[in-house]
Amino acid sequence: MTIRATVKGVGHYLPSRVVPNSEFEATLDTTDEWIRTRSGIERRHFAADDEFTSDLGTKAAQNALDMAGLEPDDIDAIIVATSTPDHTFPSAATMIQQKLGMTRGFAYDIQAVCAGFVFALANANGMILSGQAKRILVIGAETFSRILNFEDRGTCVLFGDGAGALVLEATDGTGSSDDRGILGVDLNSDGRHKDMLYVDGGMVSQQTGHIVMQGNALFRQAVEKLASTADAALVKSDLGHDDVDWVVPHQANIRIIQGTAKKLGVSMDKVVVTVQDHGNTSAASIPLALSVGVSRGQIKPGDLLVTEAIGGGLAWGAVVLRW
Repeated sequence: MTIRATVKGVGHYLPSRVVPNSEFEATLDTTDEWIRTRSGIERRHFAADDEFTSDLGTKAAQNALDMAGLEPDDIDAIIVATSTPDHTFPSAATMIQQKLGMTRGFAYDIQAVCAGFVFALANANGMILSGQAKRILVIGAETFSRILNFEDRGTCVLFGDGAGALVLEATDGTGSSDDRGILGVDLNSDGRHKDMLYVDGGMVSQQTGHIVMQGNALFRQAVEKLASTADAALVKSDLGHDDVDWVVPHQANIRIIQGTAKKLGVSMDKVVVTVQDHGNTSAASIPLALSVGVSRGQIKPGDLLVTEAIGGGLAWGAVVLRW
C-alpha cells in the first residue's frame, strides 16, 4: 500500500478593498488598457491598514478546515508560504496557529517567493509520506501591497493581496497514477538570476524595501522554465499532457500563462485563470486559483491537475496531483 497526500479541503480569502486599474491613472502614467494589454489584470485586492498576512491566512485556513469538516486540533502541522510575514519572526505560521486556536502540532514558514506554495506543497507531501504528520494545513498568504513602490508603474500595478489554503491528509493509495493526491513534484532554483526579481530591503539596507523587477528578462525565463518543470513533474508521475484536466498556474501575467499553456500543448480551456481579478498574489496565487476553480465548478474530484510557478531566486517548480 502507498501513502498519498490528498486534498481534503480548500479555501481562500481576499481583502474587501478592490483596486481597479483606473485607480492608478490618477498618480501614474498608465491606463486601464495599458495594464490589461500587458498583464491581463483588471483589478486586485489590497489589505486594510490593520490587516496583515497572518489575518488573511487564518481566514483562508478556516475556510479550508470548514470544507474538510475538521477542527484546528485535528491538524498536525501548518506550513505557510509567504514573502510578507507580519514580522521577521515569529513565523506567520505560528501566528495563524494561535489565531485558529490550535494547541498542538507545529508550524513554520517557507519562503520561495511566487514559487513558495509549490515548495510548501512539496514539503508537506514529504512529511506525510515519511509519517511525520497525518494532516497538514498548507497556506499561501501575502500582503504585497506593503512592499510596492507606487511610483514604479512596471511593478505596482501587477501585485495584490490574498490567501489560499489546502488541507492535505494521508490516505492509502495503490501506487498508480490513478490515485488521488500528490503524484509528482519537481523543484528548481538558480541563484545566478537573483537580480531579475528582488526586494531592495532587508538586513543589508536596514529598510523594508520595494520590489525591483526586470520584467522582460523574467518573462523570457518564465515560459521555458514553467513548461519544463511541468513536463518533469508529469514524467515523474508516469503521466503525459493528454492526461491533464486542468493547469492551475501561478497567476502572474496572462501572457506567461498563455505562453506556458501553448508550450505544453494544453488548450486555454483547460487553464484556471484568475489573474484578471486578483493580480499577482505571489505565493497565494495557486491556492487562490484552486479554491476559485472549485467554487466555479471547474475542478472536480478525480481531475488531474498540474500547478506550476516561478519566483525570485530564481525558484520554480511544479506539482501534479489528482483532486
